[in-house]
Amino acid sequence: MAEQNVFMNPSLRELEPGSYIRGGIYAIINPQIGTNRNGGKYLKCLLRDASGEVAGRKWKLDGFDLEDCRSTGFVRLDGEVVEFNGQPQVNIHDIEAERVAESDLIRLLPHTKFDVDMMFKEVMGLLDSMTHPAMKALARRYTEDQELMKAFRRSPAAMVMHHAWVGGLLEHTWQLMRVANRTVECYVDASGRPKLNRDLVLMGLFLHDLGKTTELYWDKGFGYTTEGNLVGHIARGSLWLEDCARDLDPPLPEDALAVLHNIILSHHGEPEYGALRPPMTPEAVLVSQLDNLDARVAMSLGAVDPSGEGRRVGGDPFTERASGTGARMYRHDPLPE
Repeated sequence: MAEQNVFMNPSLRELEPGSYIRGGIYAIINPQIGTNRNGGKYLKCLLRDASGEVAGRKWKLDGFDLEDCRSTGFVRLDGEVVEFNGQPQVNIHDIEAERVAESDLIRLLPHTKFDVDMMFKEVMGLLDSMTHPAMKALARRYTEDQELMKAFRRSPAAMVMHHAWVGGLLEHTWQLMRVANRTVECYVDASGRPKLNRDLVLMGLFLHDLGKTTELYWDKGFGYTTEGNLVGHIARGSLWLEDCARDLDPPLPEDALAVLHNIILSHHGEPEYGALRPPMTPEAVLVSQLDNLDARVAMSLGAVDPSGEGRRVGGDPFTERASGTGARMYRHDPLPE
């Protein structure tokens, strides 16, 4: 093997087919034991660092400890980079669990590419632009909780699906609230009066995924906490709402509280996707549809361009079947500048 093709702990963005990784440290995402056509067992996983993610496979499991790797969330490995379906894949030769310091997480975990302070300021500004005094008082109950807001700024929005990076929850919420702010302006009656309640939409979007701050952990890769498995972000969001709405001054009307509960409980749309109730107001329908829109667009963009640097010509023009879309995505921009 040519020495120039051996990389000591490279970032995933540096990987090219034909190169060899030695001592690479990465987050291991969703490690599972698969079965091949001959009945043999193998490891399949995603490997992730701040630059992106690639698929990983270990075809022989001698000495591999799945639970040990799951417990730390990070691994040290040696392996060969091959091409599969037009994308790099790491065929892992040796792998072991790795414990990392918190100071290393910025290098080992993907982060939002947007300015966190800017996004947070814009979200706070949209909340402050609500007009009903009880809704503004409810927003303050959440935003004055410094620990919750710290977690809101850092949490991923998912483990492997959309916005699965540090700051992903804030980015997802910021994007949704900006889109909603423009969308509600389009739904008016013949005299130009709004047909949707803007306050309910903005507050519903701010609250819909806030429970992910306790559902997911991000200090050892991304995964579900005990509460995330047992309670989940939808139920947690509704429980928080009931607590935060208590004894508000001025009080929140009972119907408004019930509508906000419905928005949280229904934002996944269908029971098979985790919704506990169907969307039962126009505002709840809009929140659910926008949430699905942003998630699917984010997943399709991630499929055609995992690096986030812009769609490029080269390699297989089609991706593997992209999560959340049910289809292979066409990578190339058909109208390049």
